[in-house]
Amino acid sequence: MRIALLADVHANREALSACLAHAARCGAEHYVFLGDLVGYGADPEWVIDAIMERVRQGAVVVLGNHDQAAAHEPASGMRAEIRRVLAWTRAQLGPARLEFLRDLPLTAEEGGRLYAHANAYAPDRWGYVLGTVDAARSLRATRCAYTFCGHVHTPTLFHMGADARASRFEPVPGTAIPLGKLRRWLIIPGSVGQPRDGIPAACYALFDDAAATLTFFRVPYDIESAAGKIRAAGLPPSLATRLETGL
Repeated sequence: MRIALLADVHANREALSACLAHAARCGAEHYVFLGDLVGYGADPEWVIDAIMERVRQGAVVVLGNHDQAAAHEPASGMRAEIRRVLAWTRAQLGPARLEFLRDLPLTAEEGGRLYAHANAYAPDRWGYVLGTVDAARSLRATRCAYTFCGHVHTPTLFHMGADARASRFEPVPGTAIPLGKLRRWLIIPGSVGQPRDGIPAACYALFDDAAATLTFFRVPYDIESAAGKIRAAGLPPSLATRLETGL
């Protein structure tokens, strides 16, 4: 089965549409959304509706910190501009969409795969997996062979062998990576809706569980439209600029 892993959509309709279309062309049979469906972008209603429809078809979705803050109240540690975006987002969403966000689980497991937004060791505290120390801590927290996380917005692959030490691998987009069965793997597919590695194109990954291969993709999309909607909605213009620069 080919599984599309999509993280950090952040209410970016254009990016999500492009990634879903690309995944369909690549033969994706199952979809997993790794949290932060909303926040930053200007199309929270459309994005949630699209993902709710995928859930009705069997997709898996886990909770992200922006989803939690939009459905409840933003955490006091969030920056003022982000709290403003989340308040705007909450005002756009009706009761059914807010209930959908509130009901999302922190983690989900299927077929030896763990899905979480932030990490496996404390998924409710939203700690980032920024390096091999964080990755090893996360991998040691689960017996699953594969852990898929979002939150970081940069495509990254970590692996750990019998010595319980994690190593980092820099993926090349479009190249299938064999995931050996003697190691355990932590995959961060990058951000669909707000990449932060200097490449504005949307990110997602495709996992083939039969072949045990993983392929990262960069997908061009209509950035001008997505950024223009942010500015037209009166949201912080820096969020539009971030889409344009990928930083």
